[in-house]
Amino acid sequence: MAQQERGKRSRRSILEAAAQVFDECGYEAASTNEILSRTGLTRGSLYHHFPSKEAIAMALVEAHGQALQLPDRPVKLQAVIDLTLGFAQQLQRDPVLRASARLAIEQTSLPCPPETAYEQSMTAAVELLRQGVEQGEILPGVDIEEAAATIVGSFAGLQTMSKAYTGRADLLERLAAFWRFMLPGLATPGVIGRLRLELPPELAEA
Repeated sequence: MAQQERGKRSRRSILEAAAQVFDECGYEAASTNEILSRTGLTRGSLYHHFPSKEAIAMALVEAHGQALQLPDRPVKLQAVIDLTLGFAQQLQRDPVLRASARLAIEQTSLPCPPETAYEQSMTAAVELLRQGVEQGEILPGVDIEEAAATIVGSFAGLQTMSKAYTGRADLLERLAAFWRFMLPGLATPGVIGRLRLELPPELAEA
């Protein structure tokens, strides 16, 4: 059991070090030597967990899907909003997720995963929006796929701008502004007034 725990810590250490290097340098410029120098592990230990730089990057890409936990909210549009806010907060705090976001945006030699970060996000958004339609929260005639694509694409652009200007410090404020513009074309009038555009209490206090 102790050996298993050490293995998990070593794997996480490699992913965190690689995340820092990928986030700073990009995938192409990153090297396993630089990753190793930040972990203090041996090359043998690195290759025990990951046979290549590509394998490390693919593990980081998987972190994106793991971060897309659908919030359980009675109002499904609130769940969509909280999904974006919670993901944004994780981007501010988690270097592994930041590296995953950069890998999703960059054009690199990394092979395309079976499901891209954008497809993962679209699936999550569409599921919640469809539930919102069933509950009468969405305006008649709204194309759910189109709405989900707009939300996902806007989030990608906003987090890129926020990173460039403030290191993502203002990402939550940018998202709140986005939702203020987006909701009148998406939500029924009776729902808009019930929606919160800041972090839910359990995340704000975390």
